[in-house]
Amino acid sequence: MDRTGNGMSTLSDVADLAGVSKATASRALSRPELVAVDTRERVVQAAATLDFAPSRVAQALANGKTGLIAIVVPNLTNSFFAPIIEGAQEAAEQAGYQLTIAVRTLDADADAAAIERLSHQVDGFLMTAPHAEEPVLRSVSALAPTVLVEREIDGIPSVIADAATTFGRLATELVDAGHRNIAYVGGPDGSWPDRRRTEAIRAAIGDRATLTVVGPYPPVAESGFTAAPEVIACGATATIVYASAVSLGLMLALEARGVRTPQDMVVSGDARMAKSIGTPGIPSIDVDGAELGRTAMTLLLGALAARGRRDASAASHAPLVQTRIAVPLHWS
Repeated sequence: MDRTGNGMSTLSDVADLAGVSKATASRALSRPELVAVDTRERVVQAAATLDFAPSRVAQALANGKTGLIAIVVPNLTNSFFAPIIEGAQEAAEQAGYQLTIAVRTLDADADAAAIERLSHQVDGFLMTAPHAEEPVLRSVSALAPTVLVEREIDGIPSVIADAATTFGRLATELVDAGHRNIAYVGGPDGSWPDRRRTEAIRAAIGDRATLTVVGPYPPVAESGFTAAPEVIACGATATIVYASAVSLGLMLALEARGVRTPQDMVVSGDARMAKSIGTPGIPSIDVDGAELGRTAMTLLLGALAARGRRDASAASHAPLVQTRIAVPLHWS
């Protein structure tokens, strides 16, 4: 490599040309306020002469950062997480970060140990942990700046899609329409969002109708087929379903048994599913997963920026943000 910029110059080349150590050259380029003015000018001039541009990763490491953010999801089989990941990645890349995905349920010691190791390799976490115990999440959030997604715990910033309120609204509309026997096909066992949705539906129905809770079930289409006999047996004329994939399986199973929806039974789903299978008139609850991911990432990036500022100690006393994103209800 010559010193006219022809070839791949390195930080060592810059340091040699400027007559300083490699460490000093690194500080002059990444933390110029820590280096004497004349030294900084020599390093900057040497870098310009050699056409040297430090990589974003190297700059991040020089500032004590990794440039990586981890999003933790319990599995990759639930399609609900895909748009959240996409939205988070979009926001991260716009801010110069890379997103890595870790699949952990956080319900075992091995998972907690893996997250502890990962905390040394990333700048922060987005946590989708619907089943994890609260003490585990508090422990994780102490390792690195953390934002919870679809989970609320006092003292930890979070972003949730306020689907529970919408589920309650749907239950009210069904009762107002004359339904007196309603079924709810619940989500996974121990799921925090499922608990909130169940509570909202119970509160909305009150004593005006009978509610039968079916489940718990994982959020996959097969669950709808499994739940169908129990839904039919309870005599429900309307069924609210935890996840759209379960709705799809349930509607196909009901039609196979001679129960046509929505003519014979109202089953909730989402707008795209209703359109694709030709079932107009069903209520659709559409969570914007991409917006959920973008909002959570933006919140985390703000926390990371505050942490890096000199006034970070003051920022640490700022009120924590618990963001709820409204979820629309449509009758497709």
